[in-house]
Amino acid sequence: MLVAAAVCPCPPLLVPEIAAGAAPELDPARAACLDAVGVLAASRPDLLVVVGPADGRTAAAYPAGGHGSFRGFGVALDVTLGEPDPAAQGPALADSLAVGAWLLDRARWAGAPVEGLAVDGRGPAAECARAGQELAARAGRVALLVMGDGSACRTLKAPGYLDERAEAFDARATEALGSADLAALDALDETLAYELKAAGRAPWQLLSGAARGAGLGGRLLYEDAPYGVGYTVAAWS
Repeated sequence: MLVAAAVCPCPPLLVPEIAAGAAPELDPARAACLDAVGVLAASRPDLLVVVGPADGRTAAAYPAGGHGSFRGFGVALDVTLGEPDPAAQGPALADSLAVGAWLLDRARWAGAPVEGLAVDGRGPAAECARAGQELAARAGRVALLVMGDGSACRTLKAPGYLDERAEAFDARATEALGSADLAALDALDETLAYELKAAGRAPWQLLSGAARGAGLGGRLLYEDAPYGVGYTVAAWS
């Protein structure tokens, strides 16, 4: 059963070494993310799964000890899902999962084993919900670190340029995440999310599926749109 979840944005810019001189701009987001991870630790899970968009790659599961890197962003920084495991096989972590692994390392995660799941950003809501239900059944006490951004179309300089629908979409998603409103998350429009480049839609709907019957409440910790991208941090427990 799902006992806790943390919802965090997944831009590599969360990593200060990548953001460089712009790093202080995201300090409030980083602090909120660490607070959300603290809720996961307090739940004492048997298993923690980091979930995020697959970044255009094939959706895949990653074992405990899976490796990731930010070398593609010009930073000699490597991360792992939980404790390093030299025997861990498989491809490098999707960028969203690497950011999640970095957050856990920054929070000095020392609790349950950590695995990863990169989900298809075009996956239908029902498929995402089923995947969430399967994750929640993996152990007696499961926690999720759900990585994903809102729309990337909030300003003229945003990655997706300005789209007048973006602010309303982000407001609905943030309200749903902050209040653990499963029906509202399920209702997020897949096509609109894709058009607005909202990479968090599929992971959020997976979270909704995982939380069914768990009776969790939500708390909004942060919301903003730096660089024209919607970022939301929330904790469910």
